[in-house]
Amino acid sequence: MKQVLKEPTSKFIKVRCSKCKNEQIVFGKPSSIVKCLVCSKNLIEPTGGKGKIKARILEVLE
Repeated sequence: MKQVLKEPTSKFIKVRCSKCKNEQIVFGKPSSIVKCLVCSKNLIEPTGGKGKIKARILEVLE
């Protein structure tokens, strides 16, 4: 009997901090606030589903 595996609905996103221009890869559905590793500005906030992105999206990674 074959089991069908669902593909994940969440993605990793490459974003650029609007304050220091640092590029960082973040998870699209975070469970906690993700801060920039350089200047500590909030990049993405949890909302119970998809995160609220507060940075510039550069690329959505598959």
